[in-house]
Amino acid sequence: MPYLYIISGCNGAGKTTASFTILPEMLKCKEFVNSDEIAKGLSPFNADSIAVAVEASRIMYKRIKELISAGETFAMETTLATRSVANLIREAQREGYYVTLLYFWLNTPDLAVERVKMRVAAGGHNIPEPTIRRRYKAGIHNLFELYLPISDYWMITDNSMSPMEVIAKGFKNDKKEVFNWDIFTKLEHHE
Repeated sequence: MPYLYIISGCNGAGKTTASFTILPEMLKCKEFVNSDEIAKGLSPFNADSIAVAVEASRIMYKRIKELISAGETFAMETTLATRSVANLIREAQREGYYVTLLYFWLNTPDLAVERVKMRVAAGGHNIPEPTIRRRYKAGIHNLFELYLPISDYWMITDNSMSPMEVIAKGFKNDKKEVFNWDIFTKLEHHE
């Protein structure tokens, strides 16, 4: 059975950093489709431009379609700020995929903004502050309203500090195990 791993969370949550450890070492996943990395490959000195981002997204979705058609296990990264990944999940499941969603949460949008600033200072890509804040809220909303109900397995972690803390994990059938009810309830109510 092929697996689709969705590495998600707000900008600055540590998705890419975690992916480079979790995917090859723990999950034995060799395919990681990431539009930010594609953008860097297309235009290393202008990866933040809208035109490059649009082209990177187009290439990313084309690659995802190829991987699904081939029945290959792969991972992708997203903020969950849009609803478009839901159709991809359903398509993958129709093709026999088991979908695992990992959500890296940060305790405030301010921390997300600060993390992105640190990334930029280290040579990484920038995201405008209003976009970070919008995606932070939209991602949490979509996580509970759209993505948890359709993911075969999911895990939410607090990546605000090191080591990260597992908040909750569960399955599509609504069976879940919550380790931090205060945070889980806050997230569930989109606070």
